Amino acid sequence: MTHDDIDIIGKNVKDMYGTFMGKVIGTITDIDGSIQSVGVDCGSQGLQQIQYEQLVVQGDIVIFIPKWRLDSQRLLREKQLTLRRLKALIDIVSENGDMKADAEIIHEKYKSKLVSLDETEHEIKAKLEARLTELDEQMKSAKMLLFDAKVQYKSNEISETTFDTVKSCTTEFIEHVTHETAEISNVQRRISDLDIEVQNTIAPPEKHLQDSAVSYLDNTEQEVQTSLPEAPTAPVTTSSEVPFTIEAQTSISEPSIESEALPTIPEPPKQVTAETSEKNNNNDWLARMEAQ
Repeated sequence: MTHDDIDIIGKNVKDMYGTFMGKVIGTITDIDGSIQSVGVDCGSQGLQQIQYEQLVVQGDIVIFIPKWRLDSQRLLREKQLTLRRLKALIDIVSENGDMKADAEIIHEKYKSKLVSLDETEHEIKAKLEARLTELDEQMKSAKMLLFDAKVQYKSNEISETTFDTVKSCTTEFIEHVTHETAEISNVQRRISDLDIEVQNTIAPPEKHLQDSAVSYLDNTEQEVQTSLPEAPTAPVTTSSEVPFTIEAQTSISEPSIESEALPTIPEPPKQVTAETSEKNNNNDWLARMEAQ
């Protein structure tokens, strides 16, 4: 235990936004003497054990750092460092292709590290969302207290001095909640931007393949367009300019009628009637008489 660690006892503890939390009344140390946690007397809230890494000594004041802030900063720092190393490895391989086999092992190591960080990131995102929900509820409660105090003041239930005190305290609390909410939103945005940068770094071949496919389709369309026949430049004569003649008509290639013998169509049998039969008998009688 160092001299600075001993000096932490008895000091007031405030959060990052200046709100008083309590006073340090003791520490819990490990076997090597390092401080593991700090006991803070929070008044009506009782004694709270706070991890020593969440406290920063600044003069006579000990600043409390929220756990979500420490975890998110650690995540961003590790992920940014891993990403920088991965980019450096890619640059080395691109400059010297012979080192590709040696760099493959380190490349997989960095990718595994990013996968493990993704699991940690999922937990941190859940904590951030939960903290935002808590802050939203606290904001609603503070505004309700301020509004109710204003109603009591207008109805002459409380004095103006009391109302000003309520207004001052709630306004300060609302400012703290607003600052923490904005900081959490900023951390969420930084995590999201870093995710996009990581994806663009570890998956460039897919993007290159898509670009190649689009380029191929564009070239294919150009080839199809250039292979179409060109429009004729000579004037086209219309049917009104060329007289229609029999020779022109017969010059059209059509099957010749004489080239093939048409089948003989048998004549339909004549219908024999009574009148026809009588004429035939008369003709036969005349023929016999002439013969005699």
